[in-house]
Amino acid sequence: MSTELSSVSLLEMRGIHKRFPGVHALNEVHLALHAGEVLALLGENGAGKSTLIKMLGGAHQPDEGDILIDGSPVTIDSATAAQEAGVAVIYQEFNLVPELTVAENLFLGREKTRFGLVDLSGEKGEAKRWLERIGLGIDPDVKCGQLTVAQQQVVEIVKALAFDARILVMDEPSAVLTDQEVEKLFEVVRDLKESGIGIIYISHRLDEIDAIADRLLVLRDGQYIGEGQVSETDRDTLIEMMVGRSLEEEFPPRDVEKGEEVLRAEGLNRGRAVQDVSFSVRAGEIVGFAGLVGAGRTETMRLIAGADVRESGDIRVRGEEVEVRTPRDAIAAGICLLSEDRKGEGLVLSHSSVDNFGLPNLVRFSRSGWINERAEREEFERYRGEISIKVAGPDQLAGELSGGNQQKVVLAKWLARHADVILFDEPTRGIDVGAKYEIYQLMNRLAAEGKAIVMVSSELPEILGMSDRILVMREGRLVGEIENSPETTQEDVLVLAMEEIATG
Repeated sequence: MSTELSSVSLLEMRGIHKRFPGVHALNEVHLALHAGEVLALLGENGAGKSTLIKMLGGAHQPDEGDILIDGSPVTIDSATAAQEAGVAVIYQEFNLVPELTVAENLFLGREKTRFGLVDLSGEKGEAKRWLERIGLGIDPDVKCGQLTVAQQQVVEIVKALAFDARILVMDEPSAVLTDQEVEKLFEVVRDLKESGIGIIYISHRLDEIDAIADRLLVLRDGQYIGEGQVSETDRDTLIEMMVGRSLEEEFPPRDVEKGEEVLRAEGLNRGRAVQDVSFSVRAGEIVGFAGLVGAGRTETMRLIAGADVRESGDIRVRGEEVEVRTPRDAIAAGICLLSEDRKGEGLVLSHSSVDNFGLPNLVRFSRSGWINERAEREEFERYRGEISIKVAGPDQLAGELSGGNQQKVVLAKWLARHADVILFDEPTRGIDVGAKYEIYQLMNRLAAEGKAIVMVSSELPEILGMSDRILVMREGRLVGEIENSPETTQEDVLVLAMEEIATG
């Protein structure tokens, strides 16, 4: 790190406590951040990270403890107070207005005026200077809704800088970015660090922490566990700090005898997104789908699950052809999809956990048009215990659960349907390392029960660690199959994912 750290921290949080009804969310938490430093804030979902950063953003105030900037106590009791203190928090859900231009978003709420009118040309000129400084070559007049996710991410950073932020908090900034976009983001972060900005970086991807962070700080169950230099902390030690126990293996072992063919897809087509895709999956088998973003993996899963309508091709379950034109058809055929967007497509966040569990199972729990809530709750409680769903109770809103527990609620509702084929699309995206292991164990258990599992993942270690076979897609086509073994490498997969498809 080229910027020399001063003896006085840019930011300090001392003895922070925060209580909610029935929960001591933060208990004597300490944090220090220096200028020109990237501090990784780590911990499982529910560890207290979100509560802590919401204090910096002005959404929560500590019940006890102090926040100091440049050694002086500050009160951050609103978003405006956070801005005035030089703090900017970039949440996973961007705070941009899609129908406004980049320049309008940058100056929203603090518009430049001239003679009582908004100075559009002045805003555009300053926006252009900020965009050039950050290396984002886009027109300030373009609407934010037309930008890629990566570009919107950088616009959020530019907006923070335009507010003269000296402390930048980034919450899972790479969750929906490609590898190339992540590297561009890292370039921006390194430039900000060189300019003396202090950055708190939250991510579940430990490889990213190695690549971008200087120091790390771990929370667990709302408590400060420890901190250290990234270069001096090995992964096993870090995982043990985060989960409170040693994970001897990142992926649980599995030895399942493969049974009969359960799923067969033949000649699936939908425009250029999916072109002549054919594959099969046997009982007890986990087949991993690899490929670059946009390769057609998710689109293939959506065709099989009836979320999109295929133009041609056949789907067979246990040898019988099934007509899948809608999700209802797929569910009736014993096929279920755990979408990569569990919040937008897998759950109704404003409804309770038990209501979400019951939605695809209402026929089972209904009689004469009335829902048997007692039976529904009893069934939910059974699955809650079986797959360790951590909820305060059945009535807790799905939107209040951690990412791992949201994924378990989605899985529970499909297990209650006794599905034969389970399609996991990015099953551990945004989930902490401890919860990932639990999801992997559940996948192994389902395979042992004779389910046919298909897994789409952008994380190659996950593909290699969990798959019996690996199918590689590129530009809507299947371009290769790898029988997975301990000798299989990420390079083996990438060669297929990135090679040109032969034409003619």
